[in-house]
Amino acid sequence: MSIAKNYIYNVVYQLLILILPLITVPYVSRILGSNGVGINAYTNSIVQYFVLAGTIGISLYGNRTIAYVRDKKDELSKTFWGIFILKLITTALAYIAFLVFIFIIKSKYTSIYFIQSLAILSATLDISWFFMGIEDFKKTVTRNFIVKMIGVVCIFIFVKNKSDLNKYVLILCISDLIGQGIMWMYMKSYINKIQLTFNDINKHFIPAVQLFIPQIAIQIYVVLDKTMVGMFSTPSEVGFYDNSQKIVKMTLAVVTSMGTVMLPRVTNTFAKGDLKKVKEYLVKSFEFSSYLAIPMMFGMIGIANEFVPWFFGNDFLKCSSLIIIISPIIVAIAWSNVLGMQIMLPVGKVKEFTISVTVGAVVNFIINLFLIKKYASLGASVASVIAEFAVTLVQFYLMREYIAIKSMFNNIWKYFLASGIMLLFLRIIGNYMKTSIKTTVVQVVVGMLTYFVLLVMLKSNVNNYIINIVKRKFLKKTI
Repeated sequence: MSIAKNYIYNVVYQLLILILPLITVPYVSRILGSNGVGINAYTNSIVQYFVLAGTIGISLYGNRTIAYVRDKKDELSKTFWGIFILKLITTALAYIAFLVFIFIIKSKYTSIYFIQSLAILSATLDISWFFMGIEDFKKTVTRNFIVKMIGVVCIFIFVKNKSDLNKYVLILCISDLIGQGIMWMYMKSYINKIQLTFNDINKHFIPAVQLFIPQIAIQIYVVLDKTMVGMFSTPSEVGFYDNSQKIVKMTLAVVTSMGTVMLPRVTNTFAKGDLKKVKEYLVKSFEFSSYLAIPMMFGMIGIANEFVPWFFGNDFLKCSSLIIIISPIIVAIAWSNVLGMQIMLPVGKVKEFTISVTVGAVVNFIINLFLIKKYASLGASVASVIAEFAVTLVQFYLMREYIAIKSMFNNIWKYFLASGIMLLFLRIIGNYMKTSIKTTVVQVVVGMLTYFVLLVMLKSNVNNYIINIVKRKFLKKTI
């Protein structure tokens, strides 16, 4: 399947994960309030540590390893079963550790913790890494759409007041669990039943752990901030921070999907020794990511004040400021996704990748310690932005000998210029129109048109490529 089709499928997949729950966010925010939303986010952040410990670095490792052997069915089968059984063992140990944790802390959120722990079982059954490794994204998208839609319907039916927090968490967890289970229905056509030796399982442990180390670092500044806000502040502050992150990360899904698609492709290309093609992928991917990420950053800043009140409700007005502060991570993560997921990991620069994300984790933790106690969710937002840019800068430095930095940035100024002008239009519209869905829609439409037209005038490579694709598709239909 082509990179373009895989990218589209993976964008849809990532957006489904985020958008379908976001359909319920305005409703849930009003029903459960900032306190209920915060409790869910806080307890989930704790459980995610056990998910991380159970899956070690298997998702990244599995994706990359399957890409190496996808053309040999027997080897593919042996690799899949070896990786899966290893994950089965490690997630079982993680769940035992979770039970010990619950027994020790005796939290008032114990019932919610137990419901959230279904995420550990979901992680056990998760084989999305296999389908990403063979570059088959269509099945994952279809499965997610059906299951997530059922979950959305259940939320509107069963969650009616603040006391239904447990039901809300259960619906989210069960939906994910069922979705992971359904993927197993497709496996017969891809793999064979084989006999495994202990070595077939054990040989994956050390390589997976090597990718587990950067995963720990990444988790520190993805999840630890919510944990720290919950520890040093209030559940409501966690709710503000969590909802703001959801909105920003919804846009990120469109950008970072390229990394998931390109990792197996670059890995396979690198395995064939075609280094020239690998560098070609890097330059094109970096420009495409910038083409999307930069206007999304300016766009989120431009619409935040008018978007938050009607979407989240008056209980979450603080999210406006948080979204504006957090938005720059869209660009930072887009660039680090290209460098890390599309170059460092595929070509085996795991050590360099680990160093970069560890720097980000340390920076995030230290700044959180200073800012969260005084500024709560605002402090966590600032820390996240600084940490993400620290990761990106370190990756540029560590890979400076392998990449042509100057050529990568040749056209980036065009996207900043067009986005800056677009932001001016968004603020003019926001200042003259009242807060409403209509205002947000007008801002988004005008913003997209302004950005696209300006890039036509600036002769953007990506813009021209998209226009040519549309022209070819149109000509085919008219002939």
